[in-house]
Amino acid sequence: MEIKQAEFTLSAPVVSMCPQDTKPEYAFIGRSNVGKSSLINMLTNHKKLAKTSATPGKTLLINHFLINREWYLVDLPGYGYAKRSKKEIQKLDQMIRGYILQREQLVNVFVLVDVRLEPQKIDLEFIQWLGESSIPFAIVFTKADKLSVPKCAANVEAYKKTLLESWEELPPIFMTSAEKRQGRDEILNYIEEINTSL
Repeated sequence: MEIKQAEFTLSAPVVSMCPQDTKPEYAFIGRSNVGKSSLINMLTNHKKLAKTSATPGKTLLINHFLINREWYLVDLPGYGYAKRSKKEIQKLDQMIRGYILQREQLVNVFVLVDVRLEPQKIDLEFIQWLGESSIPFAIVFTKADKLSVPKCAANVEAYKKTLLESWEELPPIFMTSAEKRQGRDEILNYIEEINTSL
């Protein structure tokens, strides 16, 4: 898939304020500071489409980007950001879950995971919740350029092993590096495949 157009459409505080059309939506989510904005910018060939920040937890709304006038890339707030009040965390959590459960246009959630870390409880719980809620999703490992190829492979294998303790089969898995543009074609081709089958 070639991305010819990528434009910001709107930011919504609740699912009811999301775009009122029927185009398919692909949501990107992960723990704060997992490299989500960098990945979105790499996928769309835009340096500043999603705002990158040195401060984790910058995304607080449901951000819609229209791609090629055909589908939406949705940037969801990161989860697990500790420096917020309990009330704020709860509000964000409700917004994220509300969107994922209620948005009929949502066809796939990409869960971003930092490949340098061992399986984190918060990621595993979120993945488990998606599965229990019957939400189609894929796992995207980020920051592959920060480790050697064998170390990346070993970490992904360890992750798969952990998932297989409670999953019969694994979701699609992608390895990415925003720096080296790794994984771009694979993710975009995957989206195109889904769009073609809708």
